[in-house]
Amino acid sequence: MTMNASNPWHEFHGPNLGYLLEQYDLYLMNPNDVDESLRELFVKWGAPQADENTGVSTPSPQGLSPSYIVNKMKKLASVLTLAENIRSFGHLEANIFPLEEQAQTNLLTLAHYGLTEADVREIPVELICPDRAGRLADGLAAIEYLKQVYTGTIGYEVEHVDLSERAWLRNKIESDYYNQKFSSDRKTELLKKLYEAEGFEQFIHKTYIGQKRFSVEGLETMVPAVEELVALSAEEKIDNVVIAMAHRGRLNILAHVLQKPYEALFSQFQHSKWEIDDSDYSETVGSTGDVKYHLGAVKRRTINGNTVTVTLANNPSHLEFSGTVAEGYARAAQDDRSQKGYPSQDVTKALPVLIHGDAAFAGQGIVFEILNYAQTKAYYTGGTIHLIANNCIGFTTEMEDSRSTRYSSDPAKGYNIPVFHVNADDPEAAITTMQLAFDYRNTFHKDVLIDLIGYRRLGHNEMDEPRATSPLIYQKVDKHPTITAVYKNKLIAEKSITEEEIQQLEKATTEAFKAAYGKIDKTAEEVPSIAEMQKQGHYEFPTVDTSVDKATLEQINRELLKYPEGFHVFSKLKKILGRRLDVFEKKGKIDWGHGEVLAFATILKDGTPIRITGEDSERGTFSHRNIVLSDEKTGEKYSPLHTISTSNASFAVHNSTLSEAAILGFEYGYNVFAPETLVFWEAQFGDFANGAQVIIDQFIAAGKAKWGQTSGLVMLLPHGYEGQGPEHSSARLERFLQMAAENNWTVANLSSSAQYFHILRRQAALLKTKEIRPLVIMAPKSLLRNQAAGSYIEEFTNGSFQAVIEQPGLGTEPGKVERVVFCTGRLAVEIGGAFDEPKDYPWLDVVRVEELYPFPEKEIQSVLAKYKNLKEVIWVQEEPKNMGAWNYIAPRLQEIVPDSLKVSYIGRPEMSSPSEGDPSIHKKEQQRIISEALTKQAKKIDKETVKS
Repeated sequence: MTMNASNPWHEFHGPNLGYLLEQYDLYLMNPNDVDESLRELFVKWGAPQADENTGVSTPSPQGLSPSYIVNKMKKLASVLTLAENIRSFGHLEANIFPLEEQAQTNLLTLAHYGLTEADVREIPVELICPDRAGRLADGLAAIEYLKQVYTGTIGYEVEHVDLSERAWLRNKIESDYYNQKFSSDRKTELLKKLYEAEGFEQFIHKTYIGQKRFSVEGLETMVPAVEELVALSAEEKIDNVVIAMAHRGRLNILAHVLQKPYEALFSQFQHSKWEIDDSDYSETVGSTGDVKYHLGAVKRRTINGNTVTVTLANNPSHLEFSGTVAEGYARAAQDDRSQKGYPSQDVTKALPVLIHGDAAFAGQGIVFEILNYAQTKAYYTGGTIHLIANNCIGFTTEMEDSRSTRYSSDPAKGYNIPVFHVNADDPEAAITTMQLAFDYRNTFHKDVLIDLIGYRRLGHNEMDEPRATSPLIYQKVDKHPTITAVYKNKLIAEKSITEEEIQQLEKATTEAFKAAYGKIDKTAEEVPSIAEMQKQGHYEFPTVDTSVDKATLEQINRELLKYPEGFHVFSKLKKILGRRLDVFEKKGKIDWGHGEVLAFATILKDGTPIRITGEDSERGTFSHRNIVLSDEKTGEKYSPLHTISTSNASFAVHNSTLSEAAILGFEYGYNVFAPETLVFWEAQFGDFANGAQVIIDQFIAAGKAKWGQTSGLVMLLPHGYEGQGPEHSSARLERFLQMAAENNWTVANLSSSAQYFHILRRQAALLKTKEIRPLVIMAPKSLLRNQAAGSYIEEFTNGSFQAVIEQPGLGTEPGKVERVVFCTGRLAVEIGGAFDEPKDYPWLDVVRVEELYPFPEKEIQSVLAKYKNLKEVIWVQEEPKNMGAWNYIAPRLQEIVPDSLKVSYIGRPEMSSPSEGDPSIHKKEQQRIISEALTKQAKKIDKETVKS
């Protein structure tokens, strides 16, 4: 081994060196038999030996007392253990809580290890703190230095991360970052930002008494900390910083990070109008709107000549759910979708920053879903910077009741994420930590977490009195100076700023608020009615040509069934897929999966990127899709949609983590940020969407009305009563119809592959138009292979999507028709298959309602207008009476049927569970429903009317 100046072995002589040699022998036999700190030295420096340049030879231990040697070796091991424990547990004594000191632990004392100062001085600095060799006097100075680093206003938890990352972090923590010095100008600028953050809250508090704003007071340091991430991103030429946060501190972040004018913010409190005259700033407004502290914005900023776009995602009161939406934003910003194949990802294009509440981070399950998917191919964003805005309280719930762990950040350690706890009363430490976190993310492209610990000066909101429920905490809060006071006094004490300069800062900050307030119109705008607000932005779909010529479909079909040379498709699957050639050659029917892949391929031909994810989306839950094939010999993956010659855009398909809420939110965010992309989320079974209900309710259904946020997301929710029991029958169609209003989405329950083909192509064609809206499809299960749901090629080349379809062969003699049965989806196909001969039913017409919302009123009126002798109009469904479409469809049908008729119902009775559990009972019930629908002299039908 070549010796050099930093070689630690030349510091060891006599028994110390003898001990190291013994330990090295043990290490060679089994590395785990020696202390971790020694293992690291042996890995780096090899076998212990004397420095040849010193002229000192290795003395023989003969003549020395064995107990003396053992004692010295134990002292060395104890010192090294102490050093490691300072690194691992220093945070337990760190000064990270502004309101109180942490209890001391004996783990960091010399006495706990039976050491004296003299014992520690004997140990070379290189063994304890290699990065400080030559700058510290002896081992004792090294130990004291480590204590200073690890028990200051930053508490580090990094010992659980990968070895290479831990070494990198130790180097940064124990050298560069800890010793960073701020210039006087930098400190003054930081104090100015704190005054602005604090002054903004106090000005609103005094000017708009009692109005909610969810103040950041007690955590004002968060504002310059987030600003630091934006500035670092600009410096590193990151194009986008995407931020998600809840309501606390949001107005302050809007004002001081996204630079929303004070005038615009004050006008919202004043209920007056203010037009923002800034082409680099944008925010959207929905028809019915949302409270001010839920709204997001986009700001294009220029910092030191570099531009960066900062996006603050809109947020409902459901804590943490906007985080996964923002992750979708970031991935969309990172993906290049212009070429065929999977999109090309560049993680330096966007930085996601998620700001969490302390109680929410520990308590909300979606946080774990986000942490879990962070390193998977489908949802990787190159590392997220997580910031816990730690108030040490959740509404009225104190820490001991809000979690079972010491820190709210503890769940992150299970995902090998480094954690930095920072005292919010030390803004310089917060800035330093942001730099460290940013560097870690850019180096390793993994998540990192900052736990910024402060307090909440006011209640949960400005009308809440916290002293009634947390009297002891608020006794401390009331006595504690504000962060600006703490930092101001520090700067004065170290003579970084003068009292006069501080007075000028305070005056300038206050004057800025007063000037902005003076500019706004104090006259409140006239309050509109909801009906007036709803007049804007509701568009009907235009007519779109979704047909594709036969030659194109034939070419695509051939290429979809070509595989690379030497690629071994699973033999049984190859035979099944090969039948798709026969369909074209023998004029057979195109089944559901075949129609879907043709839709995908033609959409890609039109230059529209596609992204589809779900728990089994590559194959399809029901083995119908198979758009990613596996070589049965090598396991290699291949998708024809990545290589097909006609493709002009990317195609991404991924099996997702076992999550609904986080995955659906991610896909929604991806589509919002990349509106030109046709994005699908597929539930394994439709009822699994229950697990994503917050995303459906708060974002997909209401996002446009609340925030003006449009989406063309497609949700595929397998639905249909086929005897599989309550949990795999219903996608809860009734919930989507209950929330249907203002053309907020399309809800469809289709009965043929051609209908599916055309509705997907229509959705793709309308992306990025003002008419676009989400598409909710009650996807099939048994219909996937039902020939009755298949369609002939002519329906793809000449057809279009039909909102209403009449059963072929029925209604040919309008004067004889007495009953019209309306139905939808799989049951409509089953009813259609129950006919022996249509001519035997001159009294009947069956109408399939393919698009339930928007309600196809004109199409249904056109059907009913043909029949002058109607006696019955019946809605037939397989869902229970209190579920499915009945309560939605009945009043709408009743409005357009003749006044003399009452719309009647056939289906399951009202039930608390979506379906029966026994397959035999299911079969009997299905037969009854179909029989009643098609039997003219059936027993008296329940004639519930909605007119009375």
